[in-house]
Amino acid sequence: MCIVLSVAFSGLAAADIRYEYAISGYDPVAFQTRFEPVKGIEKHQLEWGGRLWLFSNIGNKKAFEGAPEVYAPKFAGCDPYSLAQGLRAQGSPRVFALHERSLYIFNSKSHRFLFLSAPEKLIELAQENAERVNCDGFR
Repeated sequence: MCIVLSVAFSGLAAADIRYEYAISGYDPVAFQTRFEPVKGIEKHQLEWGGRLWLFSNIGNKKAFEGAPEVYAPKFAGCDPYSLAQGLRAQGSPRVFALHERSLYIFNSKSHRFLFLSAPEKLIELAQENAERVNCDGFR
């Protein structure tokens, strides 16, 4: 009986596995093609950089496959304004900006506003801190 319970329990645990999608399941290509956050669907998924990415359509998935570094958010999705301050804060895909064809996501609208006031300087400061706080790229 213990063996049966053990097998049943492990089956329940396996059925309850949840994947953490990159950028909360939003389609990274849509930010540059539709200029808005668009949820991806499981039918169009791809593993890259140690994460599972979702796309809203097959064309976006293929575009990402061909050039993921163009579409993936900079700083592995960490808020660049926080990084410039030396802090790690995960960004929200619902608060984003495109700067020189690169996607940046922020944890607040005020951080996005402040970033856009001096993006080059803040990107430089964020780059100095990114590796130290583990926001230097997808693995």
